[in-house]
Amino acid sequence: MMPLIFASVGETNIIRKIGGSSETRKHLESLGFVAGSEVTVITAAGGNIIANVKESRIAVSEEMARKIMI
Repeated sequence: MMPLIFASVGETNIIRKIGGSSETRKHLESLGFVAGSEVTVITAAGGNIIANVKESRIAVSEEMARKIMI
């Protein structure tokens, strides 16, 4: 298991766990980052990530990407 920040661009992974405070977990889950769903990193620039999750492209900061475990 590793944070989303270390995923390769274009590679599809399964979200294993969402870390952080309960507020952070709720926020990420509302964006579609739910354990068991697929996530694909589209672009990684300057630590920030654009990911494809549940048919949507979502941008997350490096801090948030470190809380998403794949």
